[in-house]
Amino acid sequence: MPPQTHIISRTLDPIFAIFVGLGAATTRINREEKEAGRSTKETVDNGLRQGGGGGVGMTGSMADIEV
Repeated sequence: MPPQTHIISRTLDPIFAIFVGLGAATTRINREEKEAGRSTKETVDNGLRQGGGGGVGMTGSMADIEV
């Protein structure tokens, strides 16, 4: 029998990888923002404002984003 080539299944492996990657990115962003003195709520609020909050309130331009 050949060795197993998938962790979960052929279909679920890519989905699993996306969740692991998003979790790692979220952890890193949160850690860096805490080191900069920002709370998790401030980080989430800034992310929603800059990212558009899932399409809600997308009226400004890129020039309106505070850095």
